[in-house]
Amino acid sequence: METEKALELAESLLKDFAISTNHPEANRVDFVIDRKDLKAAVNTILVNKHWGYLSAITALDNALWKVDETTKQKSIDPSGGSLELLYHFCQAAAVATLRVSIPYNDPKVDSICDLISSVSLYEREAAELFGIEFVGAPNTDKLLLPDNWPAGVYPLRKTFTSLEDSAKG
Repeated sequence: METEKALELAESLLKDFAISTNHPEANRVDFVIDRKDLKAAVNTILVNKHWGYLSAITALDNALWKVDETTKQKSIDPSGGSLELLYHFCQAAAVATLRVSIPYNDPKVDSICDLISSVSLYEREAAELFGIEFVGAPNTDKLLLPDNWPAGVYPLRKTFTSLEDSAKG
């Protein structure tokens, strides 16, 4: 019952921001949020109403594949698909996830470090490994990759094959 009430509260708090809502499991609710509304949604759910805590941010590459009809080679269609950030908030057993889609051709989203300072590590990880720019992030130093890692090469994007291939362009 406590979990149901927490999920109902999350839904009422985020109803004005949600493009869509989904219940993938009994203790979870996912909200698709436009990236321009991310900070306001986080502020509403966490800072204003003290609903739980941020447990993680997950970055995804939702690439679309295309097949060359001549060679039958599969490759990623950069005009389709997107990057996605999942902001997981927990309150006891209840989990509310804010899902934010980010286009490949403009991989930017506002940083929420001014709302949750500890989010810096998650944002830096997603920036390095997926190439997402967190606008207004106070710290953009490398976190995981070596200092000599080539700019513009993101090892967790589906387009990444190897450093050698990336160097060829």
